[in-house]
Amino acid sequence: MTLSVLWFILIAILWVGYLTLEGFDFGVGMLLKILGRDERERRAMVQTIGPHWDGNEVWLLTAGGATFAAFPEWYGTLFSGAYLVLFIILLCLIVRVCAIEWRGKINAQSWRDRWDWAHTVAAWLPAILWGAAFANLVQGMQIEVVDTASGAPVPAAEVPADALVAGASHQVTGGFFSLITPFTLLGGAATCLLFLTHGALFTALKTAGDLSVRAAVLARRCGIASTLVAAAWGVWAVSYSATAWAWLPLTGAAAALAGSLICSFRGRQGLAFGLHFAAIAGVVALVFTAMAPDVMRSSIDPAYSLTITQAASADTTLAIMTVVAVVFLPVVLFYTVWGYRTFAARVNAERIDPTVGGLHPTRVRDNALAEAAAR
Repeated sequence: MTLSVLWFILIAILWVGYLTLEGFDFGVGMLLKILGRDERERRAMVQTIGPHWDGNEVWLLTAGGATFAAFPEWYGTLFSGAYLVLFIILLCLIVRVCAIEWRGKINAQSWRDRWDWAHTVAAWLPAILWGAAFANLVQGMQIEVVDTASGAPVPAAEVPADALVAGASHQVTGGFFSLITPFTLLGGAATCLLFLTHGALFTALKTAGDLSVRAAVLARRCGIASTLVAAAWGVWAVSYSATAWAWLPLTGAAAALAGSLICSFRGRQGLAFGLHFAAIAGVVALVFTAMAPDVMRSSIDPAYSLTITQAASADTTLAIMTVVAVVFLPVVLFYTVWGYRTFAARVNAERIDPTVGGLHPTRVRDNALAEAAAR
């Protein structure tokens, strides 16, 4: 196994970590105004992800950083071609941070409601856009090798299979609307429903009382829809794969989804969540297996596809990165497991006093005036 292939697999693992962990964060945010009937329940739902959401985003930062270092051509082509999509996702992540951190700063229901709506919207959009983005990697994008000086496409016959063209780069030339196809829309629907189910299962597992019961019921209903849509998208995705290996993660993901659904109907919340966790991991594995040996597939001409070999950094860079990964990845895994074990207790909405917490609205301006006077 070459270092470039090893890092392709490691980046896939980082995306597994991000989407399986951040998936229930998004799911809880998506359900905040649906499941949460009052301030007690909404505060309880936010508290379930409160100790974890920022740590979960580390996986995204690491995946992006690893892609930039290990496959700079992949990073440059993807981020320039899907700039608007990734910008919207980044904006939603920033809004979600503000919503989580600021909703409790002022003790006013109108203030909290506005941030809860912002949180909900900022969870729904990335849940759809991540699926559409990964579906484009599987299906292929309108990519050409373009001469940097003239801006003219390099003839496909002149593009080598194992090296970059000097003075040229891979570019997405199709525009934003070329990213929207029936396959990518179905991919967005699949991740949206998977995250919705993931969030409902997590809420059922991490809360107590009536909120937990209603979350479990919703998880069963969403689970049926997500299983059907994800299965349809997965079978379609396999048709784009260059090898038959893509059937392995698809079969594993399908089995995990079916098992999660069965456990959910039987009331075994922990096992249902664990199997759904594995199912999302299987879907991510399917994406990367279906992509290989490309990292950016061209729908214009296969010769324009950016392969693992073409996109990879020098072996020296990859070797140094491998040493760093061997040292620090176990630390990240240990910290993640420790965090979830430490905050493993359920949150009971009935024990939350909705009147406690935050600055009274009438004191906000008084404090601002006092600080201005002090300056």
